[in-house]
Amino acid sequence: MTALLSERLRSHRLTAPARTPVAAARHLLAVQGQEFLAGRWALGIRSSGAPTLAAVDAAFDRGELVRTHTMRGTLHVIPSEDLRWVLSVTGERQLRQDATRQRQLGIDDALVARVEAAFRERLADGGRTRAQLFDDLLEIGVDPAGQRGVHLIYALNVRGILVQGPVVHRDDAVSREQLFVLADEWIPETAPPEDPLAELFVRYVDGHGPVTVADFAWWSGLPITTAREAAERAQGRVTERAEGVYLGAMRPRRASGADDAATLALPMFDEYYISYADRSAVASAQSMALIGPGKNGMVRASLVTAGRVAGAWTHSAAVGRHRDEPIPELFDGEPAPDPEAVTAALRRYADFVSAH
Repeated sequence: MTALLSERLRSHRLTAPARTPVAAARHLLAVQGQEFLAGRWALGIRSSGAPTLAAVDAAFDRGELVRTHTMRGTLHVIPSEDLRWVLSVTGERQLRQDATRQRQLGIDDALVARVEAAFRERLADGGRTRAQLFDDLLEIGVDPAGQRGVHLIYALNVRGILVQGPVVHRDDAVSREQLFVLADEWIPETAPPEDPLAELFVRYVDGHGPVTVADFAWWSGLPITTAREAAERAQGRVTERAEGVYLGAMRPRRASGADDAATLALPMFDEYYISYADRSAVASAQSMALIGPGKNGMVRASLVTAGRVAGAWTHSAAVGRHRDEPIPELFDGEPAPDPEAVTAALRRYADFVSAH
């Protein structure tokens, strides 16, 4: 176990769990969540005690957490209080990066404004599912097919108009969908940080360190020059442990009995693996090829032992199958974790998802 891995396990709240899933979200700031269940388990595994899926869903229903495109054009789970200032840093770049596809789909500012007005009228009485928003588009003469509907919603997300909030609950099944709501009605008014760019760097370092500026540039989707500026403006708020390697100034307290060598069942797209430009510290080239991202952009759920990827695991959240046992897959060429440790790690996830 290297010092870097030990520190990252701690930063990620994997050996220093937060008191609640919302506290875990506040510490990491943004948790990749295009796969909704994976994003919720990412918070569950970073929380003390035995949190349940229902507890995380309740935080969405209360408006403490939302899901939207915070950076890199990717859905993240983020504390609602932090969304506006994060988008003030990342939103413009996300729109520029999507501009070519928007033009191909015939989406311009005038169309976005017309759709926004229509959605504001229909969302005045509460949230709507994506399918309902697509029906609304058809009613105003906008065809959502060919990804037009998806990119219109994306444009409104990045502009801070829409967020995904309350969970659409299902009887005896894992909820896979949220209602879209108006951000200005759902998200509380909070004062932005004095320097949002520096704050973004500090919060990334706190939840992911040790990191480099290149790691931050990848995670945030910002140009490397802007990332360097963020690091310069954050001087005094982070610790530079080695040249160009940053760690949070305030370290979370490790749990009593925390074991760096423990086996963990991390979700798809987990921040511990995905949120760095260089992932070689946590996975071999062979493991990275097996975990992803693959050609379809997917990143598999991983089994991590002593801070490094040792395998993968699968589980179905389909109706009637969410109580099935997760299935492990250990990778050849990696140190094999103790079978009982693998069973315990997967049981922790199974308890989280089935006790909803």
